[in-house]
Amino acid sequence: MASKVTTVLLLLQLSGFFVSGKCGKVLVWPMEFSHWINLKIILDELVVRGHEVTVLVSSTSIFFEVNKPSHIKFEIYPSSISTEEVEKVFLESLRKWIYELPKLSFWTYFSTLQELIWEDSAYFEILCKDVALNKKLMTKLQESRFDVVLADAFIPCGDLLAELLNLPLVYTHRFFPGYTYEKYMGGLPVPPSYVPIIETELSDRMTFMERVKNMLYVIYFDFWFQAFNEKKWNQLYSEVLGRPTTLFETMGKADIWLIRTYWDIEFPRPLLPNFEFVGGLHCKPARPLPKEMEDFVQSSGDNGIVVFSLGSMVGNMTEEKANVIASALAQIPQKVVWRFDGKKPDVLGSNTQLYKWIPQNDLLVLVSLCFSFSYKENAMRLSRIHHDQPVKPLDRAVFWIEFVMRHKGAKHLRPAVHELNWFQYHALDVIGFLLACVAALIFIFIKCCMFCCQKLGKTGKKNKRE
Repeated sequence: MASKVTTVLLLLQLSGFFVSGKCGKVLVWPMEFSHWINLKIILDELVVRGHEVTVLVSSTSIFFEVNKPSHIKFEIYPSSISTEEVEKVFLESLRKWIYELPKLSFWTYFSTLQELIWEDSAYFEILCKDVALNKKLMTKLQESRFDVVLADAFIPCGDLLAELLNLPLVYTHRFFPGYTYEKYMGGLPVPPSYVPIIETELSDRMTFMERVKNMLYVIYFDFWFQAFNEKKWNQLYSEVLGRPTTLFETMGKADIWLIRTYWDIEFPRPLLPNFEFVGGLHCKPARPLPKEMEDFVQSSGDNGIVVFSLGSMVGNMTEEKANVIASALAQIPQKVVWRFDGKKPDVLGSNTQLYKWIPQNDLLVLVSLCFSFSYKENAMRLSRIHHDQPVKPLDRAVFWIEFVMRHKGAKHLRPAVHELNWFQYHALDVIGFLLACVAALIFIFIKCCMFCCQKLGKTGKKNKRE
């Protein structure tokens, strides 16, 4: 009996060792809005696997629901900006994104986008200072002994925290305009001959003039467009670290980049070992609809249903626009499920039902949903490609975060491009050296020929005299 008890105790002790060895502590520097929705899915999975997750949140944040029960720990830090100012920045930014940018031409679009992001950058800079210059908070974070920093690449400062805490860094990311950050911070090669700049409506098979157009986009984004005011960030980083540095250099130290896309919608292109596609990590199997919604959907009959949603960020639509949309939807024979969190339109049709939230994933699998035939066929084809993966995107994302924690980083996956300057990267010094060698050989050859000709000339004249 005593031996059995001893065996059980040993097994329990060993299992404790295994759990403690597997679980880690993750510090998260998040971005708000839809970025957080994607990031939280990863964090929830990390918690399920036994990891301790701590998210840094400003005291004036208007998006994070820190008071709701959660297994995720929120570390709230005091902010030097008021909630009213945050709301003002958010609403103004949202207004421009929704009502101004879609109406602009390509070039005007990105020039306005740069101004908009610079306004957001000023807000991000305040948040960064509130954390990095908070000695009490930084001491607490250092004493917490985290294993990795997980940050959204769109908002700087996660890399600065990783540098201050001497921790490996994992980025979650979708894209930057012109792929500028992927190229200069991640070292990702983007050949303009067959990799189209995103949002340009070009494909990977371009005509000559399209390649000219793509090259102009590359030049535009490399030399004119700046997603953030780099000079301000370089100055802030240098002050905090106490040595000269740049935003590019610090962000370039990231161990892994988790990119929220996949080959079903991406053109074939070169990738680096520390870039991993995890697009579709939010996809889940469909579940039954709530009874009220199910009854409404079933009442559509043969006409089918239409799901109408403008995303999670559009909640301040004007009454006039809401009435215009409601009037148009009332004229179609289908039943309409409309995600709308505003005042009920005066002209809302009997065929339209408003919901503050809709289970979009569960609705899109319904047979009664109205699609054009070509759209449905293409969507099904892309879906089959997406699901035909050896490992699910969410599992792959969590694996690489755990990989970085287990190995204290992934420096062996980072390319040596980060140690090269621009002329070394493009081998301009080698090309210059080889051209100089060729020029020297040609020069020597010409000199030898001239010397021989002069000798032969002198010999010929001497023979004539004799």
